[in-house]
Amino acid sequence: MVENKTTEDQGGEDALFRGTAGGGDLALKDLTSVQGTPNRVLPAFVLGEELADLADRDPRIVVLTADLASANRTRDFKLRHPDRFFDFGIAEKNMITAAAGMAAAGQIPFAATFAAFSAILAAEQIRTDCAYPRMPVRVVGTHSGMSMGFYGTSHHALEDLAMMRTVADLTVVCATDANHLRAVLRASLDRPGAMYIRLSRGRDPEVYPTVPADFRFGHAATLHDGRDLTIITTGSMVRPCLDAALALAATGVAARVIDMATLKPLDEDVIHRALAETGAVLTVEEHNVTGGLGSAVAEVLVELPRKPFRRHGVQDAFVMVGPPAALYAHYRLDATGIAAVARELLGS
Repeated sequence: MVENKTTEDQGGEDALFRGTAGGGDLALKDLTSVQGTPNRVLPAFVLGEELADLADRDPRIVVLTADLASANRTRDFKLRHPDRFFDFGIAEKNMITAAAGMAAAGQIPFAATFAAFSAILAAEQIRTDCAYPRMPVRVVGTHSGMSMGFYGTSHHALEDLAMMRTVADLTVVCATDANHLRAVLRASLDRPGAMYIRLSRGRDPEVYPTVPADFRFGHAATLHDGRDLTIITTGSMVRPCLDAALALAATGVAARVIDMATLKPLDEDVIHRALAETGAVLTVEEHNVTGGLGSAVAEVLVELPRKPFRRHGVQDAFVMVGPPAALYAHYRLDATGIAAVARELLGS
């Protein structure tokens, strides 16, 4: 297995922290992903707006947050439906339990906070108060993975998918971009039971130019076809995987890219087809390689004929502190790194 590049390879840990690792004075300062994406395509800027639109037509919808109404833009919901908005302060566990109580009273609560403070900090409340009694609570975990960058391990969420997908009767889904998030929120209204909706930093580049009308929980989307390799990915990694597929195509490698938005229930049929129709399978996730998307796919592949397979993500470590773009490059979770890992898999 090829290890991730070391900080020494890229100019030292201080360079990674400052975002200058990898060459160039501002090579990884994240200027494009922070400042170059229009607000209209940022998931962080449509969560409250979309929920407010849905609440105009559905009186069951209420929104809860934990002192993060500005960071996750649920304040946009508050402006239009102040009587259906609840800020619990820094009391995430209480928020989830209260959401379960609201759901028991006939409402559909959307409880939004950083993924580290919902799926990880309040895992017991999600399991016992929401999933076990099958309450229709939608826990929205924003700023997942390493997207909190400088805030460090307490705010990073690289274990949330592993924790959430072990909970019985809990739907686990990752939003890919703003339009995809709109589709997830709309479809969630009629789905029974509790749900964990994972968002990234809210500044994810566009993958779906319009709201996907065919979105269904448990059904993956094939976004790019190929026969040499299948890349199965989710959430924030979909765009860089598509870019990696284009780079691979330029060198004669045809890569299929699958958006496995729902990790639970998992679309096993698309995995079966990938194994039968392509030469190798690579999973890519902004998550620890233990327990997340790669593990979920491996659980399916272990019962099928063997082909080259690799899980790509964070190699069971706490990530360092630095700008998100610098971290993505360091852990080879940008397009260039993903393409390189794909070539290593095919070369092996």
